[in-house]
Amino acid sequence: MYRYAYMPVMRHYPRGTHPPAVWTTSMVDLNRRLRSLWEQHIQWTRLTVNSIVGKLPDEQATTARLLRNADDFAAALKPYYGSAVADQFGNLLREHLVIAAQLVKALQAGDSQAAGEINARWYANADAIAEFLSRINPYWSSQVWQDMMHEHLKLLTGEVATRLAGNYIENVATSDAIEAQVLEMADMMSYGIFQQFPMAFA
Repeated sequence: MYRYAYMPVMRHYPRGTHPPAVWTTSMVDLNRRLRSLWEQHIQWTRLTVNSIVGKLPDEQATTARLLRNADDFAAALKPYYGSAVADQFGNLLREHLVIAAQLVKALQAGDSQAAGEINARWYANADAIAEFLSRINPYWSSQVWQDMMHEHLKLLTGEVATRLAGNYIENVATSDAIEAQVLEMADMMSYGIFQQFPMAFA
């Protein structure tokens, strides 16, 4: 088993969740997979937002690819949590993505009442994701995940708002901030799995 001095950088580490001092090949592989999935999550979210706002003909195909991200996450978690638990997470993540698309359409239509109601459902879903993760892994804090999910939603809302307003320079800068933030979530997810299933990464 090869070992690496591999250390993704985070702004902070949640209590009880620490990066390993030395990384095994299996640790690196899982972290790279989760980072890739979170990168795809925001990439296809951004493309879906742009397709909806721009009324592009690829909206249906792009949205379908975005929703596949939930299934891909479930597949990544199944070796550790089993199909039932992994599929529950996939369903929550799919709901997160569907609500996001609904919110973009409501904002585009200028329907502030509908947008407010959808936004409330979006945050409730984020809280449900945080609570679910804390139940399946003792090294994942519900509060930390809730804070990170809320930050994620605020950044995505800013990305949508700048796209709708045609503020493309700010839109691109917001996209960069979103990327940095989701990589922290990927690392958080990785570290929790390493600690909960140490024998799988020995």
